[in-house]
Amino acid sequence: MLIGELAAECGVSARSIRHYEKCGLLSSERSPNGYRVYRQTDVETVRRIKALLNVGLPVATIALLLPCVVDASPRLDPCANLMATLHAEVARLDDQAAEIARCRGLITGILERSTA
Repeated sequence: MLIGELAAECGVSARSIRHYEKCGLLSSERSPNGYRVYRQTDVETVRRIKALLNVGLPVATIALLLPCVVDASPRLDPCANLMATLHAEVARLDDQAAEIARCRGLITGILERSTA
């Protein structure tokens, strides 16, 4: 299938498909005219990538986890470094949440001091 067909079937843009390929998450063959040609199994791969992106994982982490993803729910099978990678992601998100809470507190303080 061509890139536009894959994109339409998965509900993503052709640009996203090219990005996934550039990041090594997906691969394609080239037709004689240079068009990217994808396999039917790539539909499920793109759905898995989408599911992992939707939970907030960065592409670099998805590259590590993708071989462990069973389906687009996403459900994972244990594989090398899986738990350590996910724990590191939780720690990263905790750090971001703490920073957001700190900034929120600062802004709230400014609002409280500024209202009459």
